[in-house]
Amino acid sequence: MTNAVRFPAEWEPQSAVLIAWPNAGTDWAPRLGEVEDTYIKLVAAITRFQPAVIIVGDDDIEAYAEARLRSNRIDMARVRFVTAPYDDTWLRDSGPITLRRGDRFDLLDFRFTGWGGKFEASADDQLVRTLDEHKMFANARRDEIPFALEGGAIETDGAGTLLTTWECLRLRHPDASREELTAKLSGWLHQDRVLWLDHGQLEGDDTDAHIDTLARFAPDNAIVFQACDDASDSHYAGLKAMANEIAALRTADGKPYRLFPLPWAQPIVDTEADGNTRRLAASYANFLIVNGAVLMPSYGDAADTKAAEVLAQAFPGREIVQVDCRPIIWQNGSLHCLTMQLPEGLLA
Repeated sequence: MTNAVRFPAEWEPQSAVLIAWPNAGTDWAPRLGEVEDTYIKLVAAITRFQPAVIIVGDDDIEAYAEARLRSNRIDMARVRFVTAPYDDTWLRDSGPITLRRGDRFDLLDFRFTGWGGKFEASADDQLVRTLDEHKMFANARRDEIPFALEGGAIETDGAGTLLTTWECLRLRHPDASREELTAKLSGWLHQDRVLWLDHGQLEGDDTDAHIDTLARFAPDNAIVFQACDDASDSHYAGLKAMANEIAALRTADGKPYRLFPLPWAQPIVDTEADGNTRRLAASYANFLIVNGAVLMPSYGDAADTKAAEVLAQAFPGREIVQVDCRPIIWQNGSLHCLTMQLPEGLLA
């Protein structure tokens, strides 16, 4: 087996999906009941296809989560709990970024700064170290990297091409040039090239334009991306410019990508306890790929069905499973943001 280092694509075989259970000590507290219901639906969807590893803050939270899952007839043989402290539950950004080195793994432990210092993140920044010390991973070494990077900010095709946004990386590292950041990302992530998008950001997204809310790779040189066909919408110009950028991208062998534009959901506006309103980021691009399926965020919108059809075209042979994410986007993220896949062979 080759020892070449590679950043696997999300559609490659997985051993589990990692999530963290919401509780009264997290920002979910004001709406905890409906958020827990969404988590139960998410765990139910994951465990149809593979194990779920659930991080909990203590034994009481584990007992409560287990009872709720059992009462909803979740296959507990596919659920594993791990106790560790955490500030928030967005595992895409605080969880391990995994490279495959033959039959071994490198766990890249980048700095997590709470999306540029917006939120407290000291426990989340230590999460990969904590999980590693719990001996959760097999055949893996942790590589601590003193550089701020979130998993939702990067997307790989598994064949040496990385996709990201300039907005996010420039805000995390304002003193670095694009050339410098390209070199750093290419080196750490073992990528042959980095493709940058300069346009596209969603209202209600506090990650500074994470790529996983905008555009995602799919097998066989394809890109699935969030489009907007409503010229009256505030996102129209930015997402149109992004769509043009994506259309101009070329594969490693110089060919256009196969493109799959996702439909646009009608605005979802939330009213806070103080009466203020804000628009939430209802992106269909924030889907999660698991073994044999794609878990798709749904928003109770007429566009949900069309989005599922687009994903079925982009990922032929995989079941498309909708998970209601309206309660989740209240905290500015969606399905992919909550989760981190663990490649096959990584889970001890």
